[in-house]
Amino acid sequence: MHKGGCHYERFKGTEAKKEFLKGVLSEGNGVVRLAPCWVPRAFLVPGRRLKLAPKDLYAFGAHRGGIDERWLASTTKADNGPETIEDEGLSYIVGQTTSGIKKILLKEAIELMGNEFLGSEVISKYGGWKLLSKFFDNMGPIPHHMHQMDIHAKKVGREGKPESYYFPVQLNIRLNNFPYTFFGLEPGTTKEDIKRCLARWEEGDNGILRYSKAYVLTPRTGWDLPAGILHAPGSLVTYELQWASDVFAIFQSMVEGRYVPRELLTKDVPEENYYDIDYLVDMLDWEKNVDPYFVKNRFRTPIPVSEEKEGFNENWIVYGNDLFSAKELSVSPGASVTIKDSAAYGMVVLQGHGKIEGLSMESPTMIKFGQLTDDEFFITYQRAKEGVTIRNDSSEEELVILKHFGPGNIEAPIIE
Repeated sequence: MHKGGCHYERFKGTEAKKEFLKGVLSEGNGVVRLAPCWVPRAFLVPGRRLKLAPKDLYAFGAHRGGIDERWLASTTKADNGPETIEDEGLSYIVGQTTSGIKKILLKEAIELMGNEFLGSEVISKYGGWKLLSKFFDNMGPIPHHMHQMDIHAKKVGREGKPESYYFPVQLNIRLNNFPYTFFGLEPGTTKEDIKRCLARWEEGDNGILRYSKAYVLTPRTGWDLPAGILHAPGSLVTYELQWASDVFAIFQSMVEGRYVPRELLTKDVPEENYYDIDYLVDMLDWEKNVDPYFVKNRFRTPIPVSEEKEGFNENWIVYGNDLFSAKELSVSPGASVTIKDSAAYGMVVLQGHGKIEGLSMESPTMIKFGQLTDDEFFITYQRAKEGVTIRNDSSEEELVILKHFGPGNIEAPIIE
């Protein structure tokens, strides 16, 4: 694996970790800085729009695949097969001390000081930060796949994974090779149709896309996707929020002429069901897959949080359930604003530069693997409730930020 990046001082014991966390929380007035977290996927081609230096696209080794994902405020370890490294997919809090730069996993920080980070109610109800948010960026489409519902995920010791998408315009100046996504299955499709596709896995293209429909992807829109629905995401850079689980099952045997190993169909399936086609098809939420009103029920456009206020405006961009949500915040040039929220959240800067509670923030142009940035932060529960002060230091350009919330954000719109 690539070894580039900063040298970090190590901690000696739990108390030293707590003292470090108290220090960075004090410095940022309840806001902590996060290091970029990169994740490769072996069966995909990176889209090259996440600002990672081109020479570092295969920093984990070519055999591991290219880096096409950046995970945000993550406490979820990636599940990338037997060569997955110990902290792959996990975000680090970083801070400067008198002895140098130190880091600690956000996951460990929440385990040590969960009430301070998330609030006692969220810790009591959920036990931690149950959100996985990311950017993914591919040159072409992802194979048609699904994420298991709880009933099936629990059989392999996992949790189900609903998710939602948003397509930021700042990262989609170029749309790449396939700006369309297949969702669900055409009404009238039968389970026998899909069983025949799975039975043909080793015969080349198993033809599953013939039973689905592709939708044009448009920047500044998104989709809501409960667990159990087939989807083949297209080539737009996608801001994705999902339950904190890395479960999936790929149902398409070939994508863009490349073979998909069958073990990616059964990665999160009990061993006794690897070749049980009835079981595999029953993992699908059939009613939602063949919904004739799929667009009406699943398509999302931004909803204003409130009337535009002086110096900033906010829109809900991920909404519709009580598990996770997201806002897009735009701060006007030269403005300084204080914004309150009802829950802790992670944030990433898409455009511009300025300050957050006195800490520098900016959207980088290019990031070397292992390099720190000033574009990602975590805002603790109390600071979010009392208000975060953000200043746009540009006289011309908006400061644009994405804010991702886990369960417990009581303000998010719910769609029945």
